[in-house]
Amino acid sequence: MAQRSVEDKLALLRQHDDGVPWTRIAAESGVPLRTLTRWSGKYRADPTSHGLQRPARIDHGTRRIPVELIEAIEALALRRPEPTAAFIHRRVSDLARDRGLTAPSYSSVRAIIGAIDPGLRTLAQQGDAVYRDRFELVFRRTAARPNEQWQADHTLLDIAILDKNSTPTRPWLTGVLDDYSRAAAGYTLFIGAPTAEQTALALHQAVNRKSNPAWPVCGLPDVLYSDHGSDFTSTRLERVCLDTHIQLIHSRIGVPQGRGKIERFYGTITTELLPHLPGYIPHGTNGTPLTPPTLTLEQLDGILERFIVTEYNGRPHSETREIPVERWGASGFIPRSPAHPEDLDLLLLTAAATRKVQRDGIQFASTRYVSPVLAAYVGEHVTVRYDPRDVGEIRVYLADTFLCRAIAPELAADSISLHELQAARTQRRRDLKQQLRQRRSLADALPDDTRYLPPEPADVVPATTEEAPPRHGLRLYATD
Repeated sequence: MAQRSVEDKLALLRQHDDGVPWTRIAAESGVPLRTLTRWSGKYRADPTSHGLQRPARIDHGTRRIPVELIEAIEALALRRPEPTAAFIHRRVSDLARDRGLTAPSYSSVRAIIGAIDPGLRTLAQQGDAVYRDRFELVFRRTAARPNEQWQADHTLLDIAILDKNSTPTRPWLTGVLDDYSRAAAGYTLFIGAPTAEQTALALHQAVNRKSNPAWPVCGLPDVLYSDHGSDFTSTRLERVCLDTHIQLIHSRIGVPQGRGKIERFYGTITTELLPHLPGYIPHGTNGTPLTPPTLTLEQLDGILERFIVTEYNGRPHSETREIPVERWGASGFIPRSPAHPEDLDLLLLTAAATRKVQRDGIQFASTRYVSPVLAAYVGEHVTVRYDPRDVGEIRVYLADTFLCRAIAPELAADSISLHELQAARTQRRRDLKQQLRQRRSLADALPDDTRYLPPEPADVVPATTEEAPPRHGLRLYATD
């Protein structure tokens, strides 16, 4: 018979109070008559519901197995590598027999093993790192407003692309994420190991206003939270944060839990974008793409920007339940901007070798850049800084003082990267050489020009000469 609750017992007793005989109640409820009368006696002795409660066992919560055997079971279970429950049961049974004790059953041994603190078992079997990742409290930095805190990190993307030599390689992604809105503020895509320069380019894009109106995130953050990599701890980035009044905070070495928000951003790219592209590398394939890579770095960059703007930043976030770009701009705040934008370019943009200002402008990357300001600095040596994503213009500095922005007239209308410019020039050179080979082959096939050669005389008979005796290769002697 199933255990009756206190409410069920009271309901049966009330039926008897209403005049229903015990025999009828017993027949309809299936409760024996003696049990009903016993409940009635307990209820009269204690009219509260406590009288009808089933008394707990005196040994409830305690084990009837000797303490020394329990300790032995727990000690064996915390060994590394972890033994099986069957092995522990056999060892403890032998121990109990040697000490004249009753051996515990296999189910009791399993119950004791299962009751061990999971944190203790994890620490014993898998070490400090796994225990920290699973059980230690994590301090999640939570921002209360946009641009209060940004997170920055790198990741090696699970996709293969073609470099400038058409060799398959895996690109890196450096991202900057606004903690409050979860909106991606900026990024840079590159080939090769992460450097302070790539971090600076991602931060430069994040701070500046984008040309795409659907991507409004910009401004200077109050805090930049990153890992403890050498590029994030570089002197250059420290100088950037010092001059722009950004507090730079690093996570603990080997403890990535605090950067979970940007890791989740990378996870979204890995699961929702990359599997649809050629060259995708699934986990567990030892770096082998499912399909041959066909994308270049510039093509993947364009695809990634469209995904960030239209998908990631433009749909409700699963945690905030709000669209990131709308959450970022909902408060109507004014983003903090650098006092002098040119100073930010000086700190963040790539520095090129010095150039001499010519009368027709500055020659950089085989391109002429002009600006009216340069007229006063002809003959001076200046520093050129540029954004590799757009070499339509360069920033010109004299002794770390901003002079002007010089533009390339043939490139200024459209944004073109340095790699695209170099590739276009290389292709143009190849086309010209191909045309040159074709022209030369046509010229070589033409007949010789004999217009100005003197005519050969027609009446001159060549003089005849006696035939010379044949020469022998071997020396002959008179006796031969």
